[in-house]
Amino acid sequence: MTEPQIQQLVDRMSNMLGLPIRSPLMHRPEEVGLGYEEVFFPSMDGYRLEGWFFPAESNKLVICNHPLWFSRSGFPGHLDPWKSLFGAAGNDFECNFMPDYVNLHNAGYNVLCYDLRNFGRSASANGGICGNGLLEYRDVIGSLQFVQSRQDLSGMTKGLYSRCVGGNSTMIAMSKHPDYFKDIRCMVNPQPISMAAFFERTLANQGLSDRLADFELGLRKITGFTINEMSPLEYAKDVLVPTFITQVRDDVMTRPSDVQEIFDRIPVTDKKLFWIEDTTRRFDGYNYFAKNPQPMLDWFNLYMK
Repeated sequence: MTEPQIQQLVDRMSNMLGLPIRSPLMHRPEEVGLGYEEVFFPSMDGYRLEGWFFPAESNKLVICNHPLWFSRSGFPGHLDPWKSLFGAAGNDFECNFMPDYVNLHNAGYNVLCYDLRNFGRSASANGGICGNGLLEYRDVIGSLQFVQSRQDLSGMTKGLYSRCVGGNSTMIAMSKHPDYFKDIRCMVNPQPISMAAFFERTLANQGLSDRLADFELGLRKITGFTINEMSPLEYAKDVLVPTFITQVRDDVMTRPSDVQEIFDRIPVTDKKLFWIEDTTRRFDGYNYFAKNPQPMLDWFNLYMK
């Protein structure tokens, strides 16, 4: 690559991560026959968050947090311009989260899902920048405040289904505001990620491992955060609920050692790390429980009795 081409790639990646594109809601509950309530509530710092609540005949509630670039309904990786973001890594296909909600609802769980700030139909915030959890943790707190504010939800047994940046955000929220999590029974956490691991792997795939400082500077110009700050590693020590982490082992967008270290830093005894094999596509990890829900359901069933 020529120097102008490298700089163009630096700028594109910095913007892709620092000012992520907003994904639309490509699926709705009507498609899968789920009754629901349109809900909206403020984040901890006052931004409007939009979501769905799926009621069930039980006293158990799972709150769902989505990955970066996604919305509560998933990610249109089969369509442009979203296809161009990760197609080169083999992730040129759709992630549809509606089956997750169906699986949880059919197992007897009430489900709350919502769009993080700057995604789906939720409000723009912080100039549209992404903190890889450092800003979005306020949305997780907002969802818990919303649950506490409703008489029909506040007394329910609660669990968290927090994917990728939704998982990072949850860990950071647990560290900064532990009182909100005293009655959370457990968490299922697909594919938490440190921004440094993402950058390092992506650069290595391009043969540009020596340009990490350029990429970090580009991201910091947009967000004000360093790549080492944009990691759940520091906060994993404050995850005090039973936690089930899943990860595509050969994911071309990160390295397994990052996920292993996040897992190792969680201090609870009741934790589990499950490696998804025979694929290099990160998005297979997001679709995994839609096709294989039992491990997820077993975890929630065990700790949300």
